[in-house]
Amino acid sequence: MTDTAATQLTFAIPKGRILDEALPVMARAGVVPEDAFHDKGNRSLSFSTNRTDMRLIRVRAFDVATFVAHGAAQVGIVGSDVIEEFDYADLYAPVDLDIGHCRLSVARVAGDEGVGGHASHLRVATKYPNLTRKHFEARGIQAECVKLNGAMELAPSLGLARQIVDLVSSGQTLKDNGLVETDRIIDISARLIVNRAALKTDPRVAELVAAFRKTTEEQAAD
Repeated sequence: MTDTAATQLTFAIPKGRILDEALPVMARAGVVPEDAFHDKGNRSLSFSTNRTDMRLIRVRAFDVATFVAHGAAQVGIVGSDVIEEFDYADLYAPVDLDIGHCRLSVARVAGDEGVGGHASHLRVATKYPNLTRKHFEARGIQAECVKLNGAMELAPSLGLARQIVDLVSSGQTLKDNGLVETDRIIDISARLIVNRAALKTDPRVAELVAAFRKTTEEQAAD
């Protein structure tokens, strides 16, 4: 008799903005978390699913990519911003799930026309230092990145950095904090990601890729 715990697939999903949109897509692909997952007071990080050979782990978005890239999880869902920021060689993103749409943008205080221009060096607050540096380097500007994990919009008003690079959806949060979007770095959507080695060695991973691709294509056709 096979020990299912020893052969369980681990599916990593992100806390935050993508999760609510991801759950219906997962259900259509045949992956449904246990009821306890939906309990707002439940602080567990690992959950069983409708499949005895699969568990879910719920972690921060950046950690989803790390778990999958290093093989601790075989499958995951994460925004393309995270994929682009880390560029892990062992990470493969075969399916665009067409959810979690937003953009990674540069913003500054409204009316601060002195930012940018002919400057060769800028201090920028962001949780995406790699993408930020690449963006400004392409424009001949050296970006000194101050790493923040939240409250990015406060950085200019408190003198921490004159510009920020952050996720933008409607732009209302920027407006509420007196900031304006000045440049779009990349458009973002959520992707199904898999560990490359697991894809080659475990047929269940390929089956999941096919299931998510099918449900995404069907959704797009509706």
